Amino acid sequence: QVQLVESGGGLVQAGGSLRLSCAASGSIIRIHTMGWYRQAPGKECELVAAIISDGSANYADSVEGRFTISRDTAKNTVYLQMNNLKPEDTAVYYCTAQGVFTTTAAGDYWGQGTQVTVSA
Repeated sequence: QVQLVESGGGLVQAGGSLRLSCAASGSIIRIHTMGWYRQAPGKECELVAAIISDGSANYADSVEGRFTISRDTAKNTVYLQMNNLKPEDTAVYYCTAQGVFTTTAAGDYWGQGTQVTVSA
């Protein structure tokens, strides 16, 4: 079974930066897409950024120009560099892996989430 573990969340002042990391473990052959979702209290879970196997990336309008997603395919790891953070970015951030192929199955997985809090 595949597991995703996030790290790098925390408390930061507005205008500051954080970098989130997520490592997938298991008998993984390949992962098609990795990305980040976030959910703020009382709000819908939203896609923040995603990166596919060829390295192309997509971003939510609210973070484009401030956040950068990257991926180390060999390490099955995805990163989210978050710059110029705003209080509106406060949320639990979840790492996702879609199209995960292992030696026995294929599927989609979510991490446990990491809290990002941005104070004004």
